[in-house]
Amino acid sequence: MTLLEVCLDDVDGAPVAEAAGADRLELCAALGDGGITPSLGTVAAVFDRVHHVGVQVLVRQRPGDFVYSNAELEAMAADIRAIRALPRPENVKLGFVIGALTPAGTIDRAATERLVAVARDVPVTFHKAFDQTPDQLAALDQLVDLGIERVLTSGAAASALEGSARLAELVAHASGRIAVLAGGGVRPDHVDALVRATGVGEVHLRPGAAVPSAALASTIDASPTARSYDPGHRIATSGELVARMRAALDLTRASA
Repeated sequence: MTLLEVCLDDVDGAPVAEAAGADRLELCAALGDGGITPSLGTVAAVFDRVHHVGVQVLVRQRPGDFVYSNAELEAMAADIRAIRALPRPENVKLGFVIGALTPAGTIDRAATERLVAVARDVPVTFHKAFDQTPDQLAALDQLVDLGIERVLTSGAAASALEGSARLAELVAHASGRIAVLAGGGVRPDHVDALVRATGVGEVHLRPGAAVPSAALASTIDASPTARSYDPGHRIATSGELVARMRAALDLTRASA
């Protein structure tokens, strides 16, 4: 069975994704800016609304590069400690998603060790900062040595489908030591080809869809200031897209 991870930043989208067939969530804030750590209130609200889906929490102190100061790393460590302490359903498995690089683009071993140590027994994923590393096979070996459970990657390409050859190479090189999570423009119409070409056991989906603003149109139209905050729509999790991806993955399994 190919595992389906759904990336989202809306609280209401968590139970929608779970009901539509997601196996795991990556919970973020501000995905429009590339994603940062969600608030404790957001994480707690998601824990209150799901029952069995895994919840991976992104820990990224700010947008931009992945080279962090000591103060930024301490803030991320504090977030990990606080999130670990939140109550959650017994069947909801917690994980953390991190990524730290040196100025040269290699894995920042010291920073990664620091965050993994704070996570303790909670599994850790290394996010797509991995795609900036100059030698992905060497970086993969380093992540294994650091105790990272999985890596999210498009094979350093614009999309996972375009990076299929590299993803297949990473899966072969990993040899079961670390999970390779394929992410980057993955969609139901090509996920079968992606899985068959690469051998990945997990795929990552951002099922965002525009929904109309709940504000009255006349209120939005009345003020240029209002329009700067509310363009008349927002991006929310599409249960329909999650369900389509789940069906496509199940069909892939059935025909294997």
